[in-house]
Amino acid sequence: MMLSVYICEDNSSQRKKMEQFVTDFIMIEALDMELILSTDDPEEMLTYVRQNPEKVGLYFLDIDLGHQMNGMTLASALREIDDLGKIVFVTTHAEMSFLTFTYKIEAMDFILKEETHQLQTKVQSCIITAYQRYVTDRSGKKKLFQLKVGDTQQSLPIDDIIAFEASTSAHRLILYTEDSELEFYGTMKNLEQRLPNFFRSHKSYLINLNHVSQLKKQERVVEMSNGLECFVSVRMVSKLAKVLHQRNE
Repeated sequence: MMLSVYICEDNSSQRKKMEQFVTDFIMIEALDMELILSTDDPEEMLTYVRQNPEKVGLYFLDIDLGHQMNGMTLASALREIDDLGKIVFVTTHAEMSFLTFTYKIEAMDFILKEETHQLQTKVQSCIITAYQRYVTDRSGKKKLFQLKVGDTQQSLPIDDIIAFEASTSAHRLILYTEDSELEFYGTMKNLEQRLPNFFRSHKSYLINLNHVSQLKKQERVVEMSNGLECFVSVRMVSKLAKVLHQRNE
């Protein structure tokens, strides 16, 4: 899978300049990357990324987008979907760089538009760095799941997650690992999009198939590697049994 590049910039001439920098450099360096979307509408970008959660992106974002959603808010929303994505702000607002910490965005770089003589060089540098990190992430590094617990941002290897359960509190979920439980804000629908390799066994459970110990068909529960028992809905029993059988062949 290639690394996808996105640009969100409301100034059309600036956007065209960025598009040229990106496409020319990708072609010259023959990188496994593609400019997927360049737009002045943050909602358009967010919709596309939500519909394609399997893609890993390099995002060049302006902060002031002339829209009710600014670049910081957009970046924060993108980060929830694309935990391995790289975010670069290209802006005239140098004084707003501190907000990346407030929004817990983990921006890769902050490029100032007024430094026109350095703009192309810095864009190219970000492309190379993002590409190298992407190749490393894809080849060896464990993919991480990011979540916010209280005021802290945490990252866990996806392979270590056993299951998610809908909490009794509205819009909250419980994440289970071998030796811990974490409760955080989120929805099952969003999780399904972020974790396509997990299985939705029940409206209240999303399970990691790699951690299934046994399926108890009569009881309609699936036992996980840590002893946790998750419900399986009537219509999902046979489907889960088929998936597990195929994995064991």
